[in-house]
Amino acid sequence: MRPTFHPRTVNGPFDDPGLFVPFGFEKRAVIFDLGDLSPLEARDILKIDHAFISHTHMDHFIGFDQALRLFLGREKLFSVYGPEGFLKNVAGKLSGYRWNLAEGYENHFAVEAVEVRGDLLLRQTFDCRKGFVPTEDVRSESATGPLIELLQADDISARAAILNHGTASLGFALTERFHVNIIKERLGEMGLPVGPWLNRFKAAVFGNLSPDTPFSIPLSERETKTFPLKALQESIARITPGQKIVYVTDVRYDPDNREKIIALAADADHLFIEAAFLDADREMAAEKSHLTAWQAGLLAAQARVKAYTLFHHSPRYTGMEPEFGQEAARAFHSELSSTGEKRSSIP
Repeated sequence: MRPTFHPRTVNGPFDDPGLFVPFGFEKRAVIFDLGDLSPLEARDILKIDHAFISHTHMDHFIGFDQALRLFLGREKLFSVYGPEGFLKNVAGKLSGYRWNLAEGYENHFAVEAVEVRGDLLLRQTFDCRKGFVPTEDVRSESATGPLIELLQADDISARAAILNHGTASLGFALTERFHVNIIKERLGEMGLPVGPWLNRFKAAVFGNLSPDTPFSIPLSERETKTFPLKALQESIARITPGQKIVYVTDVRYDPDNREKIIALAADADHLFIEAAFLDADREMAAEKSHLTAWQAGLLAAQARVKAYTLFHHSPRYTGMEPEFGQEAARAFHSELSSTGEKRSSIP
């Protein structure tokens, strides 16, 4: 199975946190946290439609300006999500510049900000051509449960948990509804080319269209083949469970956070989790509301994740990166052993 999500951390483990998740074979991506974006190429940043911000400490949000600069003058809706106070933070960013030339842009660019509270989602749109003055009043939607639905598209969904970092810090789960695997051998057997129509085909499958919906495939400038959607799906595609990617950073290790993180990350394909301190300094970690590598490994095991990646180490440990991996692995294996669980593959 070729995965849809291709997540990679934006920076090194001692630098600003951030997770860039491009979608395979599409000019499309999401990002978790907007710290220093300089390692990303402009063409990568331009793929981003949704940014999920854990909280607005500088190392998690300073890259908003860099993305904004690239998006100016382009046809785009940039959706950003953050914790309580986020609408004010976004408005403050946008009001810090002079926009007297923005009304002359031919393309329509806007920022849609979503503030995640315990029982509400607050939305507000900032239109570039109006100088990013909010174009409407704040819209509110109810939000209930420990895992809050942020995004529900045809093919993916995103949920958040409100965690404690001395301030609200959001953890996120990005989930693919299911994965459409194209059987290339069947394409050849049926005389069908590889091309952009495959993305259109996948969108039709995710769209739950009628099985008899006609689906046309261009063979040349003058020739097409048309199939009933269901028959084509059965011929060239294999449907498998979708991926689940989870991002957790800047949280303290306490019972409430632990319960929410385990629920958010349950059975994830890949958990990206901070480990700011080594466990010898767990008291300092608690004071600063961060995790240790041991605690991160425990949480990964308790959530039954298939793989995990540690990031956001304190600079005090520069040069000691292997120790974080070793400590987390000991905790992970120890927790699995205590429950009698076995794994064929270990992160």
